[in-house]
Amino acid sequence: MGITMVLSLLSGVALFLYGMALMGDSLKKVAGNKLELILYKLTNSPIKGLLLGTVVTAIIQSSSATTVMVVGFVNSGMMKVAQAIGIIMGANIGTSITGWILCLSYIDGSSGIAQLLSTATISAIVAIIGIIFRTFVKKKPYSDIGDIMLGFAILMFGMQTMSGAVSPLKENPHFVSLLTMFKNPFMGILVGIAFTAVLQSASASVGILQALSITGSITFAAALPITMGIGVGAACPVLLSSIGTNKNGKRTALIYLLNDLFGMIFWSIVFYSVNAVVHFTFMDMVMSPVSIALLNSVFRIATILILAPFISKIEKLVFFLIKDTDEDNEEQADFDLLEERFLDYPPLAISQSQMAVNGMAKNARKNLMRAFELLTDFSDSKFNKIQEKENMIDKYEDKLGTYLMQLSDEERTFKYERFISSKIPCVIFTTKMIPGPEILELCNRYQVPAFAVDKSTSVFMAEIIRWLNVQLAPMISIHGVLVDVFGEGVLIMGESGIGKSEAALELIKRGHRLVSDDVVEISRVSDITLVGTAPDITRHFIELRGIGIIDVKTLFGVESVKDTQSIDLVIKLEEWDKEKEYDRLGLEEEYIEFLGNKVVCHSLPIRPGRNLAIIVETAAVNHRQKKMGYNAAQELYRRVQANLVKKREEK
Repeated sequence: MGITMVLSLLSGVALFLYGMALMGDSLKKVAGNKLELILYKLTNSPIKGLLLGTVVTAIIQSSSATTVMVVGFVNSGMMKVAQAIGIIMGANIGTSITGWILCLSYIDGSSGIAQLLSTATISAIVAIIGIIFRTFVKKKPYSDIGDIMLGFAILMFGMQTMSGAVSPLKENPHFVSLLTMFKNPFMGILVGIAFTAVLQSASASVGILQALSITGSITFAAALPITMGIGVGAACPVLLSSIGTNKNGKRTALIYLLNDLFGMIFWSIVFYSVNAVVHFTFMDMVMSPVSIALLNSVFRIATILILAPFISKIEKLVFFLIKDTDEDNEEQADFDLLEERFLDYPPLAISQSQMAVNGMAKNARKNLMRAFELLTDFSDSKFNKIQEKENMIDKYEDKLGTYLMQLSDEERTFKYERFISSKIPCVIFTTKMIPGPEILELCNRYQVPAFAVDKSTSVFMAEIIRWLNVQLAPMISIHGVLVDVFGEGVLIMGESGIGKSEAALELIKRGHRLVSDDVVEISRVSDITLVGTAPDITRHFIELRGIGIIDVKTLFGVESVKDTQSIDLVIKLEEWDKEKEYDRLGLEEEYIEFLGNKVVCHSLPIRPGRNLAIIVETAAVNHRQKKMGYNAAQELYRRVQANLVKKREEK
């Protein structure tokens, strides 16, 4: 191989790479930011991601460029790692399209229509049109379209130059023997990896392999391992692009490497194991540019078909290989607060932003403390850590700014109006938050009351819930008298005229408080609590037969009445029945049920000479004592049993 041939080959490679870069960059300019928008907005499913990755890579002619773009999206938080996997798989398929485009450079003809359809003619026509667009049409995107055409023409010319440079080598025995070495799978894979890592383009490597194939010295046995190595070598620029990114960016780059590495290992094992037994006859088949393009496409598609069902497993694998620390999870949790769905509810969006700001402040404080530590203990690793966290804090600021900017004045007013006009009962601002004038104006327009409280949201919500539990609790009305005796709610029940009101009046005279007479409204506010109150009409009134209605609050003062009281004890008044056995020990409690809740109940026989007020007081104090753990009846029973045991022992 002479110096002229080497220079010709290198110039062909240079033209090829420049043409591919020019065509890809111009295609991206024509598309504007649409490619990026499509990539990170329309990847909510693996299938969509795979198809989009294929299409975008086919347009920009570089799987590495697509993956580098995706690494940037994931690093910025615009895309999840799971979304990136499908795109990367599609990029592996899309990069094989370039090989088919390059097959056009081998169309040739000597005369007539065949000559018109030759590569030289097509390239010349495309180049002339591109020059016209580039030179005389300054308006975009026509000038960019001109660059696309010029890039295509240069790419074709580069391929022709490479083919022309290597064409004489088909008669060179040294060159043929060199290519024969590539039949060794290990050597072929290494050559494919090394060559692609240098060129930093899988498409360029496939193009050069296609150019070499016209010598007639590239067989299937040599082309297959080189093709498998090309995929792994293309991961080098992607891995380089992940330097300096966060862990998700590194995971994305690793996914690209793992996809091609798996394909290389899996098909090497499967194909060469089967070949060792079957001895495929096509191993010595001479490859053409078309067959190399076909081999490249089949290899990549087959690999993706095997990997596609395991996208979730691949995600778990990269997260296992590159683990998150607790600090990373905390930071990600702060970013997850800025959910775009909250933008329809500006107060909620602002609240989420406040929490994200708190996370930003916490990280800034930690980083400041790290900086102080450098004053006494400096190290490069600590300094780099501070720089990394400073970049993270800047990311906080960018995301918060972008998020809040979406709440424009017009949009915010529109959303406020939609919210307030939805027939809500009222708007309450907590934590000393002052509503803006636009909100107050909307509240006045739609007749919605607006309130502001000093309490925090959590405390206020707890108060509201407690109040609603009382107001919305199931309720019944019963005949009886409810009094507060030493803090215990005592419900006195019995037939009309048995003396309930008189007993209550005596208790009031002794310093206790009336809740309700005659009718008691009982609400079940919890599984263990019953609350009683009086109807509004009869509140603070007592009916005494023979005297009439008296106002307890007016006669005895405000200290003698109470609006609500929990019901702790029920006392049933009944006529004395000498035939009935009344409980004289109180070892077993009796209960009465209201709305599913049980309350301790005592039946109290009425007989002339019994002081009901004192009995009720004693019952209330005794009930409290039982709740505190002391039961007089059980204590008496214990003493009796102990005395009996003692007497038995004495005998």
